[in-house]
Amino acid sequence: MDRDEARRLLAAVANGATGVDEAMRRLESGVLGDGGGYADLGFARIDTHRALRTGDPEVVYAAGKTTEQVAAIVKHLTSANPNRPILVTRADDAARAAVRAACPDGHLLEDATGRCVALGPLPEIPRGRVAVVCAGTSDLPVAAEATFTARVFGAAVEQITDVGVAGIHRILAARPALDRADAVVVVAGMDGALPSVVGGLTGRPIVAVPTSVGYGAAFGGLAALLTMLNSCAPGVAVVNIDNGFGAGLYGARIARQTDSGTDRDTLGTVTELPR
Repeated sequence: MDRDEARRLLAAVANGATGVDEAMRRLESGVLGDGGGYADLGFARIDTHRALRTGDPEVVYAAGKTTEQVAAIVKHLTSANPNRPILVTRADDAARAAVRAACPDGHLLEDATGRCVALGPLPEIPRGRVAVVCAGTSDLPVAAEATFTARVFGAAVEQITDVGVAGIHRILAARPALDRADAVVVVAGMDGALPSVVGGLTGRPIVAVPTSVGYGAAFGGLAALLTMLNSCAPGVAVVNIDNGFGAGLYGARIARQTDSGTDRDTLGTVTELPR
């Protein structure tokens, strides 16, 4: 049960359309069930209240889990929240195959580049718009994770690829897309300079994502992280190295709050997940 469902239920009780006993039954199963907000599977305690608390889809971080654990978690979440999407991140080929096998009849979307899979119905109408700006093709896995996440979390997404500072005219040509966005995610490795450049081109909120792409002195993304933390451009927030998921979620939440109300047909080059 999410906030909208809870509101509808309470309104139905208030206007007499639903009785108190029926409302209690639904609350017990949808809110109070599963041991008070979580289900204990032995190896994991599954949060069943996230939608009610935050309005966000449930997310499963697949890295470090066995395929059997990922499948069991996804099956329980699908059963508990059949009308809401579930996002699985850092899912390698084996984990994505396990999810497919666990939920053969549900809506399922995959992005092998971003190592993500989503189950369940995605939002039909996007709320706000996120631009995901990727410095180089080598940064694409992290950018794809950010794009996929923002889309599952309900935003329209426009992805702009290979516009790093080594050819700065490329990002200058993308200014209209930056200005169309409610939030901008900037993904870059090596020197990590792109978020500062983008921050000087637009007044939109920016979340910067350092990647582990680069030669030895990049120190696995640490150089890019420090560059972004020391950005001279205002309005740049920074997430951890390679954290495309965190950046996509953050951008989608900003877009959701801003929600420009732009019609879907006027969104320009929007990255849509296949249905």
